[in-house]
Amino acid sequence: MDEVELYREQILRHVSPVITGRFAGYQAAYTREVKVGQPLLIVVYLTAAIAQMIGSLLRMRATRRSFKELKKGPEFLVTPVRVRDDLGQTYEVEMHGQLPQSALHRGDLIQLRTAPQKDHRLPVRLVQVVNLTTMQPLTPRIPTMWSHLGPALLLQAMLGAALAIILTAVWLT
Repeated sequence: MDEVELYREQILRHVSPVITGRFAGYQAAYTREVKVGQPLLIVVYLTAAIAQMIGSLLRMRATRRSFKELKKGPEFLVTPVRVRDDLGQTYEVEMHGQLPQSALHRGDLIQLRTAPQKDHRLPVRLVQVVNLTTMQPLTPRIPTMWSHLGPALLLQAMLGAALAIILTAVWLT
């Protein structure tokens, strides 16, 4: 009986900001948490608390998320994407966020614009992809700290900061 050797495909890390090749497919996706800056979060949370205190005095109802919940940060989807160039070499990049399901099909000619990540051990991050087969530019979107905090909390924080400035100015005069 002949021995069958299985060869593992070598996945390369690309260093230039542009990769052109054929879409080879998506790998298993997982989630990663967005880091939230603690000092900025504390300022937003405290100034929103000022507005909420004034609102509670005026009997206005407001929903409130805990500081611990806000500190956790939003999660986003990370999907490894594989691209095969004209020489048959396979490259892997990370896509943060999502693209429409019908945007890329196996074998489509694509051009990726990438950026290095803070952790140099990770593959480069996909910034934009142009499907050269359909001439469709695509940009994956991920949640940010501002979308995680939400417009209601940010408006409360702005109102609370304005009230704190006004009360401080009145108190000092």
